[in-house]
Parts: sequence; C-alpha cells; structure tokens
Amino acid sequence: MSDPNAKYQSPLTSRYASAEMAANFSNNKRFGTWRRLWLRLAQAEKQLGIPGISDEALREMEANLDNIDYDVAAAEEKRRRHDVMAHVHAFGVAAPQAAGIIHLGATSCFVTDNADLIIFRDAMDLLIQKLVVVIDSLASFAREQRAQPTLGFTHFQPAQLTTVGKRACLWVQELLWDLRNMQRARDDLGFRGVKGTTGTQASFLALFEGQHEKVEQLDELVAELSGFAGKTYPVCGQTYSRKVDVDFVSALSSFGATAHRIATDIRLLANLKELEEPFEKDQIGSSAMAYKRNPMRSERICSLSRHLMVLVGDVLQTASVQWLERTLDDSANRRISIPEACLTADIVLATLQNVVEGLVVYPQVIARRIRSELPFMATENFIMAMVRKGGDRQECHEQIRVLSHQAAAVVKQEGGDNDLIERVRRCDYFAPIKEDLDALLDPSTFIGRAPEQVDRFLQDFVRPALAPYSDVIASKKPAELSV
Repeated sequence: MSDPNAKYQSPLTSRYASAEMAANFSNNKRFGTWRRLWLRLAQAEKQLGIPGISDEALREMEANLDNIDYDVAAAEEKRRRHDVMAHVHAFGVAAPQAAGIIHLGATSCFVTDNADLIIFRDAMDLLIQKLVVVIDSLASFAREQRAQPTLGFTHFQPAQLTTVGKRACLWVQELLWDLRNMQRARDDLGFRGVKGTTGTQASFLALFEGQHEKVEQLDELVAELSGFAGKTYPVCGQTYSRKVDVDFVSALSSFGATAHRIATDIRLLANLKELEEPFEKDQIGSSAMAYKRNPMRSERICSLSRHLMVLVGDVLQTASVQWLERTLDDSANRRISIPEACLTADIVLATLQNVVEGLVVYPQVIARRIRSELPFMATENFIMAMVRKGGDRQECHEQIRVLSHQAAAVVKQEGGDNDLIERVRRCDYFAPIKEDLDALLDPSTFIGRAPEQVDRFLQDFVRPALAPYSDVIASKKPAELSV
C-alpha cells in the first residue's frame, strides 16, 4: 500500500476540513451521484414509454449505486481518456442487465453538471447551518456585552466610546448579509436537466420519435426525482451557464471578507489586551517566547479568508470565456476552485465558531484605557456643567484648552499618565463642578444608545433571520478543530 505521506495532500482536506464537507466533495459522493442520475434518467425514460428498459435493469442499477469499482473505472479511463464513459462502463459491469441503457440519450454534462449542482446545493446547506450557529453565538455575546463601555476607534485612533456588544453587532450585521447571500445563492440553484449535447434536446427528441411533450416531461421528471422540481434552467448550451457558478462562489467570497474583517478586529483588540480568542491550557504561543498568547485562530481565519476571497476571480474568468455552446477549459479549473471555495468557507466557519464561543473580555484593561482617554472627551461636558453653574462658555473653553494641552504634553513628551482631571480639580476656576467630576466621567454616560441599539437589532433583525433555523440552533455543538 502506498504511503499517503509520500505525496502532496491538500491541507484543506488533510489538515482542516470537516468530515462532512470533505465527504460532500469525495469521489464516492460525485460518482455515486452520477449513478443516481443515470438511474433517474432510466426510470423516467421507462415511465414515459421508452422500450427496452427492464425492471431487472433498474433493480440492478439501484443495488449498485455505491458499489463503485474504482480499479475498473481507472483502467477504462486510461484506455478511453474519458472519465464519464469510464464510469458508464464500470456501472455496466456492476449492473450488466442495464449496461445497454445506462446514459441513454445523454451527454457527459448530464451527469457532470447535474451532479455538480446537487453537490453545490448540499455544500451550501452545510455552510448555511454553520453560519447560523456562528451568528447565534455571536449574538449571545453581543447581548451579554450590550452595556460594557469600551473605547471606540476610527482610523485605529481613539474616538468616542461604544460598547463591546455594539461592536459585536457590527460583525453580526455583516454575517446576516452573508446568510442572506448564501440562502439566495442556494435557492437560486437550478438543474441542468436533460438538454443534450448542445442544449437542443435533439437526442431525446429522436428517442421519443419527435414527441416534444415527452421530452419536456422527461426534463421535468428527472429534475423532480433529483430534488429540483420545477427548477430546470430553460436554456443551456452543452453546460449550464457558468454565470451560476459566479453567483454561488460570490456569496462565499463575500463571506470571506466578513470573516477576515472580524478576525482582524479581534487581532487588534488582542494586541490591546482588551479581548482574546480562546487559549487552551497547554497551548504554546511561541517556540521561543513562552509568555506569548498569539491569536492563531484569528490569524488562520484571515489566512484562509484571503484564499476564499480570491477564488471568485476563477469563476468570473471561467464564465467570461465560455465560447458559444461551451469550451472544455472550464473543467479543470472548476474541479479545483469551487470545491476549494466550499471547503475553505467550511473551515473558516468552524474556526470562527470556536473563536466566538470562547471570546474573553478584560473589563479592567478596557476601563484603564477609557480612563486614559476619557478626560479629553469629557471636556465638552465640563464646559456645559460650568455654564449651568453660571460660567462663561468662552472663558471656560480657554481654561480647559490650556489644561488639556498641558496634560497632553505629559502623556506625549514625558510618557506619563493623563492628569487632566487632577489639573481640573486643582484649578480654582472649576471649583463649582469639582463635586460633579466623577459623575461627569462615568463611562456609561458616553455610550449613547449603544445598549438599546443592541437590544433592538437582536430583536428586530437577528431573531427573525434565525427563526427558520431553530432546530439547527437547538442541536448545535462546539466546533471541533483538527489542529
């Protein structure tokens, strides 16, 4: 037996991918789906009156849907240089009573394209369920942290306060859009159906001796048997339009941008020591620096998301160069790009779930940073308080301006702490509001409607979006990461 470590293996499947997504793009799933399509075609043809398709042939086909002899198929493909005909032969060997009617009237794209559409749909079902779990977990985090004041940043420079929960809602909102996009891409998937070599259904029209309505019934019946009732593409070339792949992968690449943004925010906050991803008891952050707690899961999300984001370029370029009824330069690219998009999105979602469900917030670090910046932000409050006590607004502004610049010099030039509040306390001019300073500096008075925005967002937007998936949420399990 050959050593699997002696040849290259894709890290997507050998290192990261979930068992269910890897299985969805396995040879067993692909070629098993081909055989199911051949069975459905034969069943529909028999039902519509095509002679020579026996019940015994159908029974043999059904009994051998997953009994795939890959050695037989490989030998035939080496001889014929055609993967579909190799598997037609292998299926015929397993079901000899059906050998003469397997693939009757069909072109290769009957199985390759239709199987792809089934596999893509199943992949998106898996991804949607995992995305729903991530949204639900992150919404719970936002709810818990709805009123925890934290310093906001614009341009990664200190800005007005927000809350930890409100910031999380920014992430959730983008994930809700990704859920919408994925649902739309999934629901928009149609079925190529039985369209013949250039999409004209000429072979099936000949098979039914010119009966157009029988050809239409065949198309509809095979689609229904395959779970695409009433959803065949009305016109095709030899393949279904590769524009469909663009819509499908675009939803996944767009999610990659969201995941990268979330993981980047977490990495920035980890550097500030305000927020951390989960860190296991025996985890090593650095081989040299034993104290380090690197945000390696978030870094993995960013790394894989970059790959996910660029894969849409492959399907865009493929769709743009499909000459006339088709060209085969789509095939090799699609075998790589679309499975990798689904596998990568799957891995990113599992890692994101793991991070979200283990986020650690450090309120004391957050409070210290607020204390270092809030005095400058509170100066307008000081001015308003002095005016209410009879002070002159312009004079007060000048007094606080001078003290602010002095405090800023201590911070920037001397490396000291922000002592603006102590300067205000010592300044006789501000004596009327000295007793009010603590209240004027309460961080909870600087967060505006952030907690209420969290409540309204979760109630009016998140809950309705997740309602159709209550069973998925109820049965969710912690994400399992391979490494």
